[in-house]
Amino acid sequence: MNEDLHLRNIPLRFGGESADDFRARAAHQQAMAAERREHELAEQTSMANSPADRIRIWERLHEITLPISPSHRLLGIIAANTGLTLGQVRDEQQLRAAGPIAVPIAVADPIAPAVPIAPAVAAVQTAQPTPEL
Repeated sequence: MNEDLHLRNIPLRFGGESADDFRARAAHQQAMAAERREHELAEQTSMANSPADRIRIWERLHEITLPISPSHRLLGIIAANTGLTLGQVRDEQQLRAAGPIAVPIAVADPIAPAVPIAPAVAAVQTAQPTPEL
């Protein structure tokens, strides 16, 4: 599988492009890919990222998803590569197993006006008529 990925990343020579230009462009693309990978490797251990983010970065770099089994031997490798504890990796497993968290959606009150009423208008609307004497 990884061999196929690397084959897709081989640059193609443009028509009329000299061999020297092609080699220079290919070398530049390889250098950029290596730089991106180094950046991602640094991000997967960065304390600025949450454990979930660090694990997602690890998954993207290795093209493997977090195993479901809490005793899978890959969990220790993920923990070591991300700078997390095994407990933190297992916590992320449990969060994923629990599914997405439901967030309540605010629904507009059909009786309340859609546009806020100016305070002076609201005072007039709520004022009680004074009884005549």
